[in-house]
Amino acid sequence: MGIALRNTAISVNVKERLDFSCAIFTARGELVVNAPHVPVHLGAMGETVRHIIADNSTMQPGDVFVSNDPYRGGSHLPDVTIITPVFDAQYVGNARSLPAVACGVPLFFTASRAHHAEIGGMTPGSMPPFSQNLAEEGVLIRNFKLIDAGRPRFEELQALLDSGHYPSRAIEDNLADVAAQVAANHQGAVQLLSLVGRYGREAVAAYMAHLQQAAEQKLRLALARFSAGRYAFTDHLDDGSPILAALELSPERVTIDFTGTGPVLATNLNANPAITKAAIMYVLRTLIGEDIPLNEGVMASVEIILPQCLLNPPPHDDPKQCAAVAGGNVETSQRVVDVLLGALGVAAASQGTMNNLVFGDATFGYYETICGGAGATADAAGADAVHTHMTNTRLTDPEVLERRFPVRLSEFSIRRGSGGAGKNRGGDGVVRRIEFLKPLTVSVVSQRRGPYPPYGLQGGAPGALGSNKLTRADGRIERLGSAAQFTVQPGDVLAIETPGGGGWLSRSDTE
Repeated sequence: MGIALRNTAISVNVKERLDFSCAIFTARGELVVNAPHVPVHLGAMGETVRHIIADNSTMQPGDVFVSNDPYRGGSHLPDVTIITPVFDAQYVGNARSLPAVACGVPLFFTASRAHHAEIGGMTPGSMPPFSQNLAEEGVLIRNFKLIDAGRPRFEELQALLDSGHYPSRAIEDNLADVAAQVAANHQGAVQLLSLVGRYGREAVAAYMAHLQQAAEQKLRLALARFSAGRYAFTDHLDDGSPILAALELSPERVTIDFTGTGPVLATNLNANPAITKAAIMYVLRTLIGEDIPLNEGVMASVEIILPQCLLNPPPHDDPKQCAAVAGGNVETSQRVVDVLLGALGVAAASQGTMNNLVFGDATFGYYETICGGAGATADAAGADAVHTHMTNTRLTDPEVLERRFPVRLSEFSIRRGSGGAGKNRGGDGVVRRIEFLKPLTVSVVSQRRGPYPPYGLQGGAPGALGSNKLTRADGRIERLGSAAQFTVQPGDVLAIETPGGGGWLSRSDTE
């Protein structure tokens, strides 16, 4: 599915940066298996599938659904999810001639989630640093039937993308990438039905259950390595908002309580419960020292206590009343991972940010996340210059970046010495310097710019904070905060220095 999506997509964000994910779900919407794509997508997609199931009492072969609603399992509006119900092979191709009741219920679902670098919103690139509600972040797509029993409705989707106060600036790219996602889902459906034809539907469903049961058992074995009891940790966003997690571990179960986390924010660093669950699923998966598919079985022994807070803003029918979440998906998700790993004491903090850079004008939007340092562990130093934890994307190749967009990549280097000291050092961040060649609007959404650096563990030193700096063509220097929005002229240069990872164990302890 992932190969089909990459090969047929048109956008740089999907084709080059690989900012997409593909997965297979049971008839109940439980994640069974995924490609090694983006953790923040994969752990949350099941919520979207389950909402689509709940909202559609009748489905037919040839139906395809679209959603990007962060309050119904989405991550943020640029992440568009395509969901395809997979029916018994005897009905495929005959959807229009069969009554809905004859089609039964889906055997499985295939789904793909891709980040569309332009979906509308206040600023080009659909990642406004200072949005205050969901309506300002782009076009909301809520339970839209893209294909109805084999009948395409792309014109209706086009009209939706062109609606509202902040329509998409790149509708043709949206439609092309959506079509690629539909094709990827179809590829998954065809191969699933091939399995059913070879082994029978009961056998395929049984092995889907076996995969989930194996994940549940493997997690219990991993948790058994920890002493039963309470593990807690608190970290902060740059604005001082606390994120607190308290874990109660027993050999059979883990309870994760976020009571004490800061309130819903007026900024866009709120994260929805699906994102929080995705971060939990990712961390628990890292505890399993075997190569198993990430799936819903990891969560079978997990109870989550999540009061209303910045990780659980209340939903509203009106997007103008919904808290903004554009930054929560990419930034706050990373902090949740740091808090959970810190509570368990298994890894120092990684860079804790995706260093989101967006630029564009009225005709296009470009988006990238920038790598940094990974946190050290008891067994190894942190890796330099990698995308960490909840992101698993690439940076656009310099040749593609400079050919497709009006910029010049002046520097892309490892930021030596930015990892925290220790017996095992934290990984180093990077320096990324971009010169702009025409007037553009630029946005930066980042964290770990101060005053909370990526923590070290067992006496290891923290990683260096990141920094964002704009040098104008006339030599003036503007130091930017964690979130920034500005216009540039030809010759202006933006320098982003990403954080390093925390170190493990102080040197004095090893002497």
